[in-house]
Amino acid sequence: MRVANNTTAFSIWSSYSSNLNKMQESMSRLSTGTIANTDDPAGVGISGRMSAQIDSVNMARQNTDSAVSLLQTADSWLENISDELSRMKELAIEAASGTVSDGDLENIQEEFSAMQEEIERVTSKYTAAATYNGIYLFRGGDGTTSSTGDTVNSNESITVQVGADNNQTIDLELVDLQITNDDSIGSVSSYSYNDSDGSVNGSTHTSVTWSSVIDTQDFSVTSSNVTAALDLAIDYISNARASMAAQQNRLDATASGLLTYQDNLTTAESQIADVDMALETTEYSTYEVLTSAANAMLAQANSLSQNVLSLLQG
Repeated sequence: MRVANNTTAFSIWSSYSSNLNKMQESMSRLSTGTIANTDDPAGVGISGRMSAQIDSVNMARQNTDSAVSLLQTADSWLENISDELSRMKELAIEAASGTVSDGDLENIQEEFSAMQEEIERVTSKYTAAATYNGIYLFRGGDGTTSSTGDTVNSNESITVQVGADNNQTIDLELVDLQITNDDSIGSVSSYSYNDSDGSVNGSTHTSVTWSSVIDTQDFSVTSSNVTAALDLAIDYISNARASMAAQQNRLDATASGLLTYQDNLTTAESQIADVDMALETTEYSTYEVLTSAANAMLAQANSLSQNVLSLLQG
């Protein structure tokens, strides 16, 4: 029997301390749901990179959703412009009837000009109504205001970051519908025929520009080949809408791929950094029981030295 050094109690205290530390570590994991740096140093490094990638992919998805919203906004305006051009064609056909009076023709022209002015209001100048978050949708370039005059920057497209890594971008192409756009949208053809055999005597092919269709000074309800020119303008807008739809479909596919990628990354990161709560609860219960038992045994070990007194008293 020894009094100065209770080796039995020290051995039990050592086990008690070890079990207590493990129980505290288990409590920490259960309270946070994640492993500690010291549990898996290599895994924590991998998890950190994956976590940053997950956040970046999430932001790329937000960029993609914003780009889709931009295209949807542009398409809504294009639909309105298409309706206005269709109405202009109706008015042109109405004006071509020999049964309308001069007063009726003036009223028809007034509405025709109003449609042209509305298209110009939506598409042209710094006051253009068709914008998205400060970006002009129908002034060409990248839609951002230039520092030189009432123009936009001459970049050919809007570049959208749609990935978590460098240069993972998609370029959005916007149509230029300003009244200053003199690009040809097609040509109107007319032919003359030989009365005797129906053969072609000659033909003319007149180029039509977008600006000429919406300019009230150059184009009226009674202009030559007005319905043919309006058909070209309607086709021009329809093609622009088709382009918007194709770009939107591409972005939708990109967003779907990003969502799958983010889901896979999150699953992989979870397997490394997240605690298996069911298993950890079992571990915690084990260490809790062992700590309680060691505590009880420590009390018993400390009482062993009291047996020396019985020898002294005897």
